[in-house]
Amino acid sequence: MRILIAEDDVTNRLVLESMLAPYGSVQSALDGQEAVNAVQTALTGDQPYDLICLDIMMPKKDGRSALRDIRQLEEAKGVQLGHGAKIIMTTCLSDSKNILGSFEQQCDGYIVKPVEKDKLVQLLCELDLVMPK
Repeated sequence: MRILIAEDDVTNRLVLESMLAPYGSVQSALDGQEAVNAVQTALTGDQPYDLICLDIMMPKKDGRSALRDIRQLEEAKGVQLGHGAKIIMTTCLSDSKNILGSFEQQCDGYIVKPVEKDKLVQLLCELDLVMPK
């Protein structure tokens, strides 16, 4: 599985990387714009990401803007809705505006930090990215 983590906080990024490394190849982006650029490169090279974890509060481009741009890139490449990368918002924002707004922009999951490994793995199973143990 190809995984992209977009997280500006070093500690949170390292924690997510360690949780997800057993499931595939993990790359990181330090902000939303880097994430969009990485997805564009991956789509152009026909090596799309299977999973993208996006923080909402990041510099240059926030996670919700990156989510919107990623879905537009997928659509432009001919990827039908529901057949692109599974995108999980990983954020400290637990208000309904951000949660509902993220799902309206076609995220596939939402986890409030601190991310717990059990909840993350459960969501990966629900998204059919990994098999339950």
